[in-house]
Amino acid sequence: MGGLDFIVIAIIAANVLISFKGFNDYDFFNRYKFEVSSIKAGDKIRILSSAFLHVDTTHLFVNMLTLYFFASSVVAFVGAGGFLLVYFGSLVLGNLLSLQFHKDESNYTAVGASGAVVGVLYAAILLQPDMMLGLFFIIPIPAYVFGIGYLFYSIWAMKARRDNVGHDAHFGGAMGGYFITLLLSPWVLQEHLLMVILLAIPIIVLFVLQKLGKL
Repeated sequence: MGGLDFIVIAIIAANVLISFKGFNDYDFFNRYKFEVSSIKAGDKIRILSSAFLHVDTTHLFVNMLTLYFFASSVVAFVGAGGFLLVYFGSLVLGNLLSLQFHKDESNYTAVGASGAVVGVLYAAILLQPDMMLGLFFIIPIPAYVFGIGYLFYSIWAMKARRDNVGHDAHFGGAMGGYFITLLLSPWVLQEHLLMVILLAIPIIVLFVLQKLGKL
């Protein structure tokens, strides 16, 4: 890894240490997980702290492996400070969108760095839209195709509610990665304008559906 990537290692280490603390201390886990009723009552720290907790080692491993693979690209383009802005901005926006969608579900809870990690992934896609990703780790597809498809899948999953995955947090994280990257690297609008427009379509669709009461 490059010289600036120590910040990525630090974030991975924080996720691992805090998650393992949560695995072994149920009171700690409950105190800092995302919980709608507690956040609405003023316990705002959960918006941040919940992203450093995970359900189990598999959940933690998948998130940290994805972060490891894509973080270096983001650091290379926007620097360590820009990477931190993408990571934490996506984290917060993901959880705020989740709070918006579940505001009337007082018992709704969630944990995980997925929103932040998806934000980093989308930043990497915007910065390098010609890179190839492995669908199911086998089928190579252009990164921007994966990005668009994943957001539309997230919208479907948010409507269907057939699992316990925080698709709304993932979507909010992707939005964070999208908008923060454009602010940090406006040259992307000139060099990859078509990809910027295509990646914006599912975001627009989400808000239109919400406005129409379809979500």
